[in-house]
Amino acid sequence: MTAAFVLAINMFIAGIFALAFGVVAAMNRTAQGARWLAIGYATGIVTIPLEFLLPWQTDPAPVVIGTFLVYLLALTFCLIGIARHYGTAPPWRTMAAIWMASVLAIPVIFMLTYGSPARGLLYQLPYFAMHAAVGLVIYRSKRRQPLDLLLFTLNGVAASLHLLKPLIAWTIGTATEPQGYLATTYAAVSQSMAAVTLVALALVLLLVMMRDTTAEMAARSETDALSGILNRRGFDLHAERMLAHARRTNEPLTLVTADIDHFKSINDRFGHAVGDQVIAHVAALLRQSVSDEAIVSRLGGEEFAVLLAGASLAAGRRIAETARERLAADRLAQLDGDCMVTVSFGVAQMTQGDTLFDLSRRADAALYRAKSGGRNRVSLALGEARETPTPPAERPPEFAERQHAYAATQVSPLPIR
Repeated sequence: MTAAFVLAINMFIAGIFALAFGVVAAMNRTAQGARWLAIGYATGIVTIPLEFLLPWQTDPAPVVIGTFLVYLLALTFCLIGIARHYGTAPPWRTMAAIWMASVLAIPVIFMLTYGSPARGLLYQLPYFAMHAAVGLVIYRSKRRQPLDLLLFTLNGVAASLHLLKPLIAWTIGTATEPQGYLATTYAAVSQSMAAVTLVALALVLLLVMMRDTTAEMAARSETDALSGILNRRGFDLHAERMLAHARRTNEPLTLVTADIDHFKSINDRFGHAVGDQVIAHVAALLRQSVSDEAIVSRLGGEEFAVLLAGASLAAGRRIAETARERLAADRLAQLDGDCMVTVSFGVAQMTQGDTLFDLSRRADAALYRAKSGGRNRVSLALGEARETPTPPAERPPEFAERQHAYAATQVSPLPIR
């Protein structure tokens, strides 16, 4: 198999993957990385016609330099694309340093004998540096899933091959001038290695993007667009897993349900836009009130649910009281001074044999009692603990520094007219 044949195959392979990444970018407008990768692979195609032009050149220097810089540019675009996809900033300074060193090395490269190990090493070092920067980007992203590790490994192999090429050329021999490159065995070996790494890296990159796009779509389908927390579908999926884990480990599990008091009056008086802001505000405060392991969701309308792993009924009650007090203390600029947002809570702990439906039913019953008992209070599921109503009193000035104090008192809500 001649080098020219392999080179032609590489051109079609690069074209196919440039098109594939372009389709991914067009189908998913948030896939900025795919757009840069499409540009990178398309740019790489330009080097192939330049290689075919070499045998016909009296002075090969312009074509050799063009091939060298165009391929470096293709790797630069790919590096930017991988960085964008992995959510890290492209290493602009590193890329600028590689480009500066590469341009300064061009006169030195041409001073050395063509085919010598020193010339080959200087020619390949910028490509190795670009691949090393790609590996650093993947490593800094802290993604350690199998496909990420595979991409990291393949990129390392591709980087190493650039350092091996001068040794291979020295071992099996190469041309004495650039015009004879395509007729050598080294060219066939070098281009075959490039074809394998080209296909492997592109396929794994596409798989990584498919995985992340699927995960993004799943997350969107489980996320409430208004509040930014899980919706009912997302809550059910994640809660079932948490319940199954709690059953296996015999750890406590507590569900807190919440409902914004007089929400219809807020919508009627201030409009739905303000009502949406109230929902977003409550969701954000609930999210801030619990650990990252807790499941926080908007079940619909003005109703929320928080599932607490490893939390007892008492712990759930303290969290609900803290959230209730903070919400009652906040004054939203969108509301009049005589209007405050309050929330009622129901708390239930999972018992032996509970399903998610059973746990939700008991938490909802407790929430209903909190509503019926005057709102702006925390009610516990019957049979689990004695319920203590929250007495109205004046809030102490140091409340902001006592978020987790259960005994803190609260300001009575004023009716919304």
